[in-house]
Amino acid sequence: MDAILRNNVQEVPHVNPNAPVLIYGHGFGCNQEMWHLITPEFSSTHRQILFDYVGSGNSDAQAFDPVRYGSLLGYAQDLIEVCEALDLYENVIFAGHSVSCSIGILASIQRPKLFSKMILVGPSPCFLNDLPHYRGGFEREDLEGLLELMDQNYIGWAQYFAPVVMGSDSAISLTSQLTDSFCTTDPIMARKFAEATFFSDVREDLKSCPTPSLILQHQRDSLVPLFVGEYMNEHLNDSLLEILDVTGHCAHMSHPKLVASAMHQYLSGSDNCVLP
Repeated sequence: MDAILRNNVQEVPHVNPNAPVLIYGHGFGCNQEMWHLITPEFSSTHRQILFDYVGSGNSDAQAFDPVRYGSLLGYAQDLIEVCEALDLYENVIFAGHSVSCSIGILASIQRPKLFSKMILVGPSPCFLNDLPHYRGGFEREDLEGLLELMDQNYIGWAQYFAPVVMGSDSAISLTSQLTDSFCTTDPIMARKFAEATFFSDVREDLKSCPTPSLILQHQRDSLVPLFVGEYMNEHLNDSLLEILDVTGHCAHMSHPKLVASAMHQYLSGSDNCVLP
């Protein structure tokens, strides 16, 4: 199936046909609409591409394969195939949120020339604690309990989990948007994505990533502790870490101006991103 239709690919109207290409990947339980506060900030400078992973948003649910999407490699293949369907084979800028950061890293390893730079918002190569050397933030029992709640009461899980992800000081409208996104995702597909997200471990892949990256770490994030951003910066080649003074896991939604400012400064080639 054509990836353009399968992944509900949308292009933001732009003026310059020769502008650099910026493609966005959404997080677990989300969809491309979560980037709608960021895209206006790049409408005059970049050609912007949005899409939904299969099983999310308005993607073609008939294309869902539980084997392919049982690991992050299946979602990385979505990303690669979307780019190929658009005849994009090199020098693309990738902006990913949460698990999409790992997906982008896996895609970049498979296609080393595909991305020129990556923007990683709230990345985590592994959500599980692996003490004493790694603190991902969760014990296995915690995540298994989260999946059990999804099985028992999916709507209740969505209403509980969305405020945790967004953070306590986020606007009610944003938390509602995230809750709606969770609730409109097929529970079976959402669970498969949840398993692939929360039990993945791409720590060993970090050193093989060929693409320079900006890591945007949230200061107070219930899902990804500060240690993880520092770990990513230490193990990713040619990476820059910026810690955003925000609460929650979705700064691109709750603080879009802050995220866009960091992105612009990084993409402009500044050695240091000085955030307001």
